[in-house]
Amino acid sequence: MSGFDANPFENPVEVNPFQDPSVTQVTNPGVDHLQQFNPFPASDSGALTGTTVPASAVPSQPAVLQPSVEPNPQATAAAGQANLLRQQEELERKAAELERREQELQNREGTTGKQNNWPPLPKILPIKPCFYQDFSEEIPEQHRRVCKMIYYLWMLYCVTLFLNLLACLAYFTTDSNHGMDFGFSILWFILFSPCSFLCWFRPVYKAFRSDSSFNFFLFFFIFFAQIVVMIIQTVGIPQWGNSGWISAVSVVTQNPAAGVIMLVVAAFFNICSVLAVILLKTVHAHYRRTSASFQKAQQEFSQGVLTNRTFQSAAATAAQSSFQRN
Repeated sequence: MSGFDANPFENPVEVNPFQDPSVTQVTNPGVDHLQQFNPFPASDSGALTGTTVPASAVPSQPAVLQPSVEPNPQATAAAGQANLLRQQEELERKAAELERREQELQNREGTTGKQNNWPPLPKILPIKPCFYQDFSEEIPEQHRRVCKMIYYLWMLYCVTLFLNLLACLAYFTTDSNHGMDFGFSILWFILFSPCSFLCWFRPVYKAFRSDSSFNFFLFFFIFFAQIVVMIIQTVGIPQWGNSGWISAVSVVTQNPAAGVIMLVVAAFFNICSVLAVILLKTVHAHYRRTSASFQKAQQEFSQGVLTNRTFQSAAATAAQSSFQRN
C-alpha cells in the first residue's frame, strides 16, 4: 500500500525552465554562437578532405580583342577563280564518268548479244542494221499497242508512196506532159520513207521506251508537219507529184485505167491522214498520263547538249579563239 501514500495534490516542485543548461548557453550574451557553429561534425571531417585554392593563385590574363581585317579584293578574286576552277574540274569529272558508264553500257550490250536488228537486211549484204528495235522488250505494256500502231502507219505510208510512184508513172505513160509528177513522186518516195522513220517514229519509240519528254515534244512537232504533208498529198495538187483526189478525178476522163489507180492512191493518202490525226491524239493522251513535261524536256535538251563531245569541242575552240583575239 506504500504506493498510495504519496499525496498527488501536494505542492509540486518549483522548476525554473530558464535554468536549463541548453537555454542558458544560448541566452548567454558573452558567447559568439556563429564562431562555435560547425556545419560539418567531427565524425564527418575525415570523409571531407581537400584543399582550397585561393582565388589569387589562379593565373589570369587580360582579354585581348582581335582587330578585324578587311578582305583583300585580289584575294577575293583569287578565291572566286579557284572556286570556279574547282567547279569546272568537278563538271569535267562528272562528264568523263557519264561517258565511261555509257561506254560500259554499250560494251555490255555488245557482249550480251543485243545487236542492231533493224532494218532486217540479209547477212550477205555489206550494209548492217542501224537500230535495235524490240517492242516486247523495250516498250512498256501500256504503250506497246500505240507504238506498234504508229509503226504500222509508217509502213502504210511507205506503201502509199510507192503506189503513188506507180500511179504517177502510169499517168506519165498516158500523157508525156506529166513527167514532172513522176519525177516528184520518185523524190517523195526516196525522201519521206527514211525521213519519216527517223524524224517521227524513232522519237516516239524512244519517248515510250525511256519516258523522254524531249522526244515526245520532237514527235509532236514533226508529226504535225507530217499530217499537213499528208493532207496536201490527199488533195493532189497537179504538178506536185501526188496522186490525190484532184489529179485522179482529172485523169479518169482521159484514161480510166490510170485514173482508177490514182483514185486508189488518193484513198490510201486519205486513210493515212485520218489515222495520223487519231494516233496524234492517242499519243497525246498517253503523254499526259506520263511524268513528261516541258521543263523536263528543257533539262534533257540542256544535259544532252552539254554532254555532247562535239558541242564541247566546238565551245572550247570558240572560247580559245576569242581569248586569242583579246
